Amino acid sequence: MTLKLVIGNKVYSSWSLRGWLAVKQSGLHFEEVVVPLYDANWDQRKREDDVAPSAGKVPILWDDDVVVWDSLAIIDYLADKVGRDRYWPKDNAARGMARSLSAEMHSSYLSLRRECPMNTRKKFENITVSAETRADAVRILQNWAEARSRFGQQGPYLFGTFSAADIMLAPVVTRFVTYGFTLPGFAQSYVDAMMAHPWMEEWYAAAEQESWVIERIETAVT
Repeated sequence: MTLKLVIGNKVYSSWSLRGWLAVKQSGLHFEEVVVPLYDANWDQRKREDDVAPSAGKVPILWDDDVVVWDSLAIIDYLADKVGRDRYWPKDNAARGMARSLSAEMHSSYLSLRRECPMNTRKKFENITVSAETRADAVRILQNWAEARSRFGQQGPYLFGTFSAADIMLAPVVTRFVTYGFTLPGFAQSYVDAMMAHPWMEEWYAAAEQESWVIERIETAVT
């Protein structure tokens, strides 16, 4: 059967972007189901069969009667299905770092997420963020710098070729663009490469067609 991926609004849903990129990376055909998050019908919708297993969290991947939610779990499930080399660097040291960056992204940077929610439709200027959010950004850039200098010589992505680490960091790339972060040259080059990736362009184009609006994410921090 065809895989089915349930995702939220492409404008706002950072975890959905990760899950969607993960399925694209698998090379497998999949059905995409987009549900508007937090609208008037959300309490009812999250109890429906497609969404209920995750208690309303997206993305959710269905593979026949197998259901997997959480983006990192989806990456691991698909890597088992199609081969881990499609998602993770072959070199042991690079793979160890790629896994660590992905796990750190999964569990950290709460201030950046809170102050700078994903919004692909907006570009804000002259934003002042908190010291905690600035520290999150600095830590991310330090990780990017090490990955690129140690393992990124063979291509434009964190570990040269596109990997699970890029999938997990993709929403941060969108945040840096949306909120006008000033980046060092190596990081700006990486952001440019990610934004030019055909899948990112496809996601942004689809997001542009969405009519749903979550008002609380439409106003930037000042």
